[in-house]
Amino acid sequence: MDCRVKPGNDEFMASNNGLKNITGTIALAGAGKMGGAMLTGWLAGGLEPARAVVIEPAPSAEIAALAAKGIRLNPKDLGQVDTLVIAVKPQSFREAGPALKALVAPSTLVVSIMAGTTMAVLQEVCGGAVVRAMPNTPAAIGRGITVAVPATNVSREQRATADALLRATGSVEWVDDEALMDAVTAVSGSGPAYIFLLAEELARAGVAAGLPEALATRLARETVAGSGELLHRSDVPASTLRQNVTSPGGTTAAALEVLMGKDGLQQLMIRAIAAATARSKELAK
Repeated sequence: MDCRVKPGNDEFMASNNGLKNITGTIALAGAGKMGGAMLTGWLAGGLEPARAVVIEPAPSAEIAALAAKGIRLNPKDLGQVDTLVIAVKPQSFREAGPALKALVAPSTLVVSIMAGTTMAVLQEVCGGAVVRAMPNTPAAIGRGITVAVPATNVSREQRATADALLRATGSVEWVDDEALMDAVTAVSGSGPAYIFLLAEELARAGVAAGLPEALATRLARETVAGSGELLHRSDVPASTLRQNVTSPGGTTAAALEVLMGKDGLQQLMIRAIAAATARSKELAK
C-alpha cells in the first residue's frame, strides 16, 4: 500500500518562528473560540505577551488568566496599534466599528477573520491595510486551514506579519482574488461540519446494520479521525488513498457503487458547496 506518510508539518513549525520577530502592538478584538485559539497559538509560537492586547467585553476565565502572563486585557486609552486582528461576530462589527477605528492608523495592518465581511466594508469601517482571512474550527487544535487575501496597500512586511499570525493555528493559503472567498468559505470554512455529519451518518448506518450504538459511534469517530490523519500525513492524492482501500468486487467497492453512482456523493457535494457559496455572497451584501 503506497501512502508515503510525511513525518510532520515542518513548514508550520518554521513559520511560527516568525512570531518571535513581530514588533509593535497587536490588538485582538474578540476573544471567543476562534480569537482565543489564535491568541493561544501566538503565545505558544513565541509572541511576546507584552505585545498582545485583547479587547473582549466578556472574557472567559482562560483569557482572563493570560493577563497574568503579561497580555493587556481591555486597557483604557490604548491609542493606535501596529496590527489589529478582528475576530468579533460579523453582525456586531458595525456597532464596534467606531471603537475599532480609533485603533487604526493608515499604516495599521487590519486582519479580519469575520465570515462574509468584504475588504470594502472593512476599509469603510476601520481603514488601514486590510487582509481578509477565512480560518476554520480545527484552528482550535492547531490544525486549521486559513485562506487570506490582501488589499493592494498591504506591504510585503505586513503580509509576512499576517501570515505568521494566521499560521499559528495551522496552514495558510494566499489568493489575490477576493471573489474566491465565498467558495473558500463553502469548502473549508463550513467544511468541518460536513465531516462531522459524515461521522454522524456513518454511525447511524452502522446501527441500522445491526451494530450497538456505542460501538458504531466509536467505529465511525475513529475511522473518520484516523482517515483524516492519514490524508494529512500522506503525499498521495485522496483518490489514490481511496483506491488503496478498494478491492475489485469487494465490500468497499459495493459501497462505493452507491456513493459514487448517479445522484451520489459527488452531486450532493456540488449542490451543497453551491448553496453555501450562494449564501456567503448573500451575507456579504
